[in-house]
Amino acid sequence: MDYQQLLKSLTPEVYENLKRAVELGKWPNGESLTPQQRETCLQAVIAWDALHKPEQERVGYIHSEKHDHCGDEGEVTGLDEPRPLKWS
Repeated sequence: MDYQQLLKSLTPEVYENLKRAVELGKWPNGESLTPQQRETCLQAVIAWDALHKPEQERVGYIHSEKHDHCGDEGEVTGLDEPRPLKWS
């Protein structure tokens, strides 16, 4: 079975279990995920989302449309311009 067939065969329940395992860093039985398992599970979750969910409901989606709920126009500029993320 190739990767695409495997993704298509995943049920929503299995998807949720994989997603939860990535979030907690452990399997439902309490055993910790190895870094490789976590990476593989995350890749499966992202790929499953791409097949079954609209973009705005996918894991890691960042809303990037213009909005007006952050204040009056001219008050703060550059909010809708792409900016690099700062990790600190």
